[in-house]
Amino acid sequence: MNFTQPRLPYAPDALEPVISQKTIEYHYGKHEKNYIDTLNKLIKDTPFDNMALEDIIVKSDGKIFNNASQAWNHIFYFFQFNPAGGSEPTGKLKDKIIEQFGSIEDFKREFEDAGATLFGSGWVWLSADGDGKLFITQGKNAENPMCDGLRPILVFDVWEHAYYLDYQNRRADYLLHLWDIVDWDIVSMRYNND
Repeated sequence: MNFTQPRLPYAPDALEPVISQKTIEYHYGKHEKNYIDTLNKLIKDTPFDNMALEDIIVKSDGKIFNNASQAWNHIFYFFQFNPAGGSEPTGKLKDKIIEQFGSIEDFKREFEDAGATLFGSGWVWLSADGDGKLFITQGKNAENPMCDGLRPILVFDVWEHAYYLDYQNRRADYLLHLWDIVDWDIVSMRYNND
């Protein structure tokens, strides 16, 4: 199987000023493409060659895991945004966030703090278990909550290449502004897909 990079559902400049066109072109256009191209080379003629990307992530390690997980993580990240985002969670997800974190604002602060305090490069995730309980976790490098039996529903990329062109070393500012483009309908759909 040959994995291909999906086309973004918005124009490269559509997320400005939160994420610039230049960042989209480098981060998704070049960086993500390299993960997919490298993964295709690594899995050729191996047992992973005909697996779904999610299966490769949970069954591999080393270079194959790193490239598979990073390919998946970036697609998951970029496809949760909408230029008209900035709404709030609704329905079951909203109720669960309030139940577990006290309020939407408290959840956002805790999520941002997890992203801001992750040492080095990685991801901050909101995931759910089989019972719908929510977990905020930090993932170093290419770590993915699927490997721990959780279902990811929201992620912020805290590798420097995700924000440095736009925010330099101000990771906390970047995390705060991402809420302006999160499409909560997509996040809710991921949560409700149980």
